[in-house]
Amino acid sequence: MTIEEQATALVKEVSSLAKLKAGELLVVGCSTSAVLGERIGTHSSPELAEELWKGIYAAVKELDLHIAVQCCEHLNRALVVERETMERYGLEQVNAVPQPKAGGSLATMAYRELKDAVLVADIHAQALAGIDIGGVLIGMHVKPVVVPLKLNADTLGEARVIAARYRPRFVGGARAVYDESLE
Repeated sequence: MTIEEQATALVKEVSSLAKLKAGELLVVGCSTSAVLGERIGTHSSPELAEELWKGIYAAVKELDLHIAVQCCEHLNRALVVERETMERYGLEQVNAVPQPKAGGSLATMAYRELKDAVLVADIHAQALAGIDIGGVLIGMHVKPVVVPLKLNADTLGEARVIAARYRPRFVGGARAVYDESLE
């Protein structure tokens, strides 16, 4: 399976496990260096990012999801979104243009390819699911309570993949009864 096919399958699996519905927000962070088997930030690859983006975005469009692509720490983990997403979620635009070595290759690709792309400082933990490819720490963007997902394939290329979803908080105590469909 190609990197593009793996990326498409990954987004579809996470969406299914997280029970995402059309219009909901998915956050993705990726180190192309890690996918290549290198240390994060050392081998940024725009070519690999293009393959990954094609796969990720194909699934996002098919599932009618909003996407936020996290930049690296050089841009304070800001996120690339479409202007429509920024407005829908009440986000604050910031002024920077991601580059392969300052933002990351996948964020650079998203900024170039998304319709009316903007950079936002934060999504205020409004994503209902997230995909972390290579240990880039996307958990802060997923709405609490964050629950890890067990994936069929936990690697993409050489990178470890961790995915998570939101679940409503449990409240109450010993007498509380919970809706199992929300767990």
